[in-house]
Amino acid sequence: MQRRGRTKTPPRRGLVPLTAVAGGLLAVLIGLVFLVLVLAIQDARHSLLSARSGRPALDQIGVVQETVLDMEGGQRGYVITRQDEFLKPWRAARAAFPARARKLVDVSTSPAQRRLAEQIQQAGQSFIHDYAIPLVDEARRGDPDAISTARTLEGKQRLDALRGQFTRYLHDERIAINRRENALESRMDMLTLAASVGVGVAALLIVGYGAYVTRVIVWPVRRMAGTATRLAAGDLSARVPPSGRKEIGQLETAFNTMAGSLEKSHRRLRLLYDAGTAVGSTLDVRRTADDLVRVAVPRFADFVTVDLEESVLHGGEPTSAEKALRRVAGGGVRDDSPLDPVGALIAVSAPPGSAPDALPDAALVLDLRAAEAGAVPDAQKMDRLIEYGMNSLITAPLSVQGVLMGVIVFWRTRDSAPFEADDLSDAEELAAKSARAIDNARRYTRERETALALQRSLLPHGLPVCPTLDFAYRYLPTGTRAGVGGDWLDVIPLSGTRVALVVGDVVGHGIQASATMGRLRTAVRTLADVDLPPDELLTHLDDLVLHLDDGAGEQAGEVGSTCLYVVHDPISRRCALASAGHPLPFVITPQGAVEPAPGQAGPPLGLGGLPFETTELDLAPGSTLALFSNGLVHSRDLDLSHGLDRLRHALARNGDSLEATCDRVVDALRTGERADDVALLLARTHALPGDQVATWEVPADPEHVARARALTTVQLGAWQLDELSFTTELVVSELVTNAIRYGGSPIRLRLIRDTTMLITEVSDGSSTAPHLRRARVFDEGGRGLLLVAQLTQRWGTRQTSAGKTIWCEQSLPDTP
Repeated sequence: MQRRGRTKTPPRRGLVPLTAVAGGLLAVLIGLVFLVLVLAIQDARHSLLSARSGRPALDQIGVVQETVLDMEGGQRGYVITRQDEFLKPWRAARAAFPARARKLVDVSTSPAQRRLAEQIQQAGQSFIHDYAIPLVDEARRGDPDAISTARTLEGKQRLDALRGQFTRYLHDERIAINRRENALESRMDMLTLAASVGVGVAALLIVGYGAYVTRVIVWPVRRMAGTATRLAAGDLSARVPPSGRKEIGQLETAFNTMAGSLEKSHRRLRLLYDAGTAVGSTLDVRRTADDLVRVAVPRFADFVTVDLEESVLHGGEPTSAEKALRRVAGGGVRDDSPLDPVGALIAVSAPPGSAPDALPDAALVLDLRAAEAGAVPDAQKMDRLIEYGMNSLITAPLSVQGVLMGVIVFWRTRDSAPFEADDLSDAEELAAKSARAIDNARRYTRERETALALQRSLLPHGLPVCPTLDFAYRYLPTGTRAGVGGDWLDVIPLSGTRVALVVGDVVGHGIQASATMGRLRTAVRTLADVDLPPDELLTHLDDLVLHLDDGAGEQAGEVGSTCLYVVHDPISRRCALASAGHPLPFVITPQGAVEPAPGQAGPPLGLGGLPFETTELDLAPGSTLALFSNGLVHSRDLDLSHGLDRLRHALARNGDSLEATCDRVVDALRTGERADDVALLLARTHALPGDQVATWEVPADPEHVARARALTTVQLGAWQLDELSFTTELVVSELVTNAIRYGGSPIRLRLIRDTTMLITEVSDGSSTAPHLRRARVFDEGGRGLLLVAQLTQRWGTRQTSAGKTIWCEQSLPDTP
């Protein structure tokens, strides 16, 4: 009965009053201890100040003594030598003595010392006025009594008396200081003892109070903190063992209740968070589906399958009209799943009771045995699924903006608890996150395929055949999510068997960069047909970039696009190049040495108003030019200078074919995922033999037109091109006649025969360009260029440093 009564008594007072009372008592006791310490410290402070007060008196007695000695030495020196320079210290000491003696009286620490200081002050004043001043005056007058023995003994007696007073003052003051220091040391010993006792008592009180607080509050709180740490680390089963101590017990109970209620929601939030960070990290449809499977198994489901429309895999728009979906991802806790494998076609069936065109909702099947056939995917395998152990499932649609892209199915076996109604919202959230990620990947795939298609249509499908150059090239679009870039390369045949090599890079990625690249490439080809020098071509291209827009007034050519334009002449064996912010090419000599091309890269395109510079260099036959884009030698992981060194070493091997060299360079420099497009163009030069070029100077006289025709006929006969004699004579006659009539000296005729063309060139010293026009019936002229254009395959004009050159081409007889 007694125990039962005790159990029914109300609990003792809580921790707050007990802690407050204990804290108040501790504060009072510690306050008393520190009050005693403060009083002891104050007493010690007064003793210390008293001990320190004697030090100024000792210092000041020394100052007064030195003053008297300085005064006595000055007057003695003057009396003996009669030199005024001894009076300076004497006067200074005499003037300073009253104040210093007065200060000595003020700093004296006892009445006896003060009386002695006053005696020293009076004796000093008497020495000055009764002895020193009269003695100096006598010495000034030349009185022999000033250096008499009597006067000297008098001064000595006065000084000895002062010294005695100084000695007695110092002795008494040192005794007083020692006495005060001994008293201070005794008080400090007492203070140390009192402080030790006080600190010890305070420490005991603090330790006792700390032990009480630790036992009653800290240890339970620490247990709860440890449990909270385990919960934060993912151990959702962690709980605080109840101690039953008043408020702490209530807190522990509330903590355990909260931990239990948060266990399920924490697991759900963690699943959704992992899905948000893992699903959609790549812009690939299949990898996105695989990421979803990895996140959901086994935390949410035992097996997961993802089925999508075929068009979604290729970036197309979903139609919701397909009757079969492609399984793109699947996985589970076991490898012997009875579900259809990845890659299989899965028949689509609408859930029972749903509208034909309505977007299906997520559906929960609690028991697979009681489910209707239309509610279960792979219904034809129902018996096999049940036999395998499939217990429940959730089917969630993958849809974006009301359009169905596919279906995701979560399965649980009998080894796990069946799905509940709360799991349906988790499945819908997972499906929504996955649908957005898959749609982003689909759009990226479509945009990338579109950009690649546009880029392929704009890039050359094959380089032209040039008898004087051998080519090999590689173009690799970037593999990053930024999209393809705007790199391009081109080979453009020019007049006179010359060839232009072009490599460019448009800043940016995607369709806009590809479109801008195509416009720049077309512009370069158009300007190349005009046969402009490299620097002038880049100047016109720079102006074009400044005015390039997309039809909406916005600039499409981004500032920073680059271009390298190189022109090779196989007859003069010279190469002219100019760069607009693009890396200069490497030159591989026939001996295999790799050297950077001389010159300076100009500003990038789009800045405007800045000049470009043409650099000319001689190339020996068999030399190779290596043109490349910035993506080959520079990336986030590859410094530009280091990339150029690696390219130089990769090009250094001599004797390989150009194709093998391209493969070796690309393999050596682009080992990882490409962050930018890569363009590489190798061109091996050949010189046109001298017997395939004939050049004559033609005087500016119409009589020499016939001679030009005759020379042409002879040369064509030597080349066994008699079939072209008539046409070529007529062309030469018209061009030379126009040069003599409308041009200026010097006039030069040149015939060039390569493997496919016969080229006729007439140069003169005039820079006026000819114009093709149609002559009227009764016009006497105006038919020359029209005749040339009709008789030849191609004609044109180009400006030179000395004037202009008009050229035309004819196909050789054996060339189709």
